[in-house]
Amino acid sequence: MGADTLDLDSSAALDDARQRLREVFGHDDFRGRQPDVLVRVLAGQSTLAVMPTGAGKSLTYQLPATMLHGTCVVISPLIALMHDQLRAARADGIRAATLTSADSDWRETMDAFRAGELDLLYVAPERASQPSFCDLLTAAPLALFAIDEAHCVSEWGHDFRPDYRQLRPLMDRFGDIPRLALTATADAHTRADILEQLGIPQDGLVVAGFDRPSIHYAIRHRDNPVRQLTTLMGEQPGPGIVYAPTRRKVEDLAAKLAAATGREVLPYHAGLDPHVRAENQARFVASEDMVMVATIAFGMGIDKPDVRFVAHASIPKSIEAYYQETGRAGRDGDPSLALMLWGAEDFARARMRLAEVPEDRQAGDRQRLDSLASLVETAGCRRAVLLRHFGEDPPGQCGNCDNCLDAPGVVDVTELARKFLSAAYRTGQSFGFGHLQKVLTGAEDDRVRQREHDRLSVFGIVDGEDAAMLRPVSRALQARGSLVATEHGGLALGGDAKDILKGDTPVMIVKPPKKERRSRRSRAGGVNPVGDPLFDALRELRRELAVEGQVPPYVIFHDATLREMAVTRPASLSELGAIGGVGAKKLDAYGERFLDCIRRH
Repeated sequence: MGADTLDLDSSAALDDARQRLREVFGHDDFRGRQPDVLVRVLAGQSTLAVMPTGAGKSLTYQLPATMLHGTCVVISPLIALMHDQLRAARADGIRAATLTSADSDWRETMDAFRAGELDLLYVAPERASQPSFCDLLTAAPLALFAIDEAHCVSEWGHDFRPDYRQLRPLMDRFGDIPRLALTATADAHTRADILEQLGIPQDGLVVAGFDRPSIHYAIRHRDNPVRQLTTLMGEQPGPGIVYAPTRRKVEDLAAKLAAATGREVLPYHAGLDPHVRAENQARFVASEDMVMVATIAFGMGIDKPDVRFVAHASIPKSIEAYYQETGRAGRDGDPSLALMLWGAEDFARARMRLAEVPEDRQAGDRQRLDSLASLVETAGCRRAVLLRHFGEDPPGQCGNCDNCLDAPGVVDVTELARKFLSAAYRTGQSFGFGHLQKVLTGAEDDRVRQREHDRLSVFGIVDGEDAAMLRPVSRALQARGSLVATEHGGLALGGDAKDILKGDTPVMIVKPPKKERRSRRSRAGGVNPVGDPLFDALRELRRELAVEGQVPPYVIFHDATLREMAVTRPASLSELGAIGGVGAKKLDAYGERFLDCIRRH
């Protein structure tokens, strides 16, 4: 069985695809590198597409699925994500189904597949690797294999899933069916591994870049997370996600933020009752202003486009994880915010955990953590640091991160860093910051005297303004690995500490602000014409339709589509159908009700 490919040149194929794009999805043209990927898919060529979150990866298989003969089989890692994409695909009139352990209609789905009645069939990698599924695939024509979150196939990736290694044997059974692997997070090493593991030729790589220009990146030292996050929520009225490191912290933050802001704030972690967890997720997906406090267990299965902010209450596990998690903000292209709150103890714990990682992965994980430290400590453009990690050559300034918009001062603290490291060494590398601070500032302290640390050469050698800089210097040294935490909470020399002590390596840090700087304006605010009666009425109608159809509001129309309606005020179905995001199926289903709403205003 082979996939029917378009016997047309690239231009003609794209013209046909563009017409179908307008009919099915209501968009006039493609974005970014979508055309390059589509030309290859429609020509039956296997491809790895590396595209940022929100760049329209799913369209590169959903659109061909409506054009090619046969079913596109989509392998996706999470049931929630599949069901989210299923709702959106069906709303656009695409014949789609899922085959998961949560589906009670699996017999009907298999019958529809055998009858050739499906454009898309979503399955998890665990099911796809079963012999019975391979047998099912022989019963009907196939058009394409699409492997979502393809970085999961690579041991070099940050989210390795062993079941993904079973996909190539399955696809090799159907060798003439093209493969489309999709990911947003893969550095050069991981990309090469994906190509090899999934049997995609080297010339099949399409890299669309990693930049998400609509996301405003900001990073702050964590001093009072409840207050800092309350301030953020006051500036960002739309839906948001707050990532916390532990289940206990999730529960604590959710309760305190709800009390402090009066907004609906719910927890999400693996320890919750499955029914509660599912209910909280469903409420978040359907909401237009709710905030979810969660562990990293939440988010990968959510395709919610209108998340206005993602905040980290501590550092993520890697720079790839940070990119993926922040990428859940602003998938609709509207302005959004990514805020990270960090402390030195975050890096201390992360470096201690490296010892628990298999030895063959330690070097890669250490490099990722060092890259994250560079992102946190930089006085330059955050976006540039992030993009360089993925092999890009970005401009020196992006104009949409905290450092570009409010350039921090940089201080040479090499001598103070040498004093701090010397104190850690001379006290036996077994004391924490508080004790070292007392030694360096010459504090009258019983513990210092009992251990005769008041007789050391480093006793009392720091005073004045330098004393106030000790904590930020300690944070910076721990972030870069020059100081590492011992299992008993002490600080020991590590990394480049000896080079710093010898004077061979300078230490520059961002000058700490006297008080927390607040953003100059709400980065994600102002994108909707709040107060416009028509826009408010259109959103209210969307909510009513969402309840009637039991789907999230964004499945009906995105905010951008409603804004265009409010501005252009279409008077007929043809005028409404010309608005971006209004495809034929949605025009038929909702057109008259939205026109009636517009006429009344």
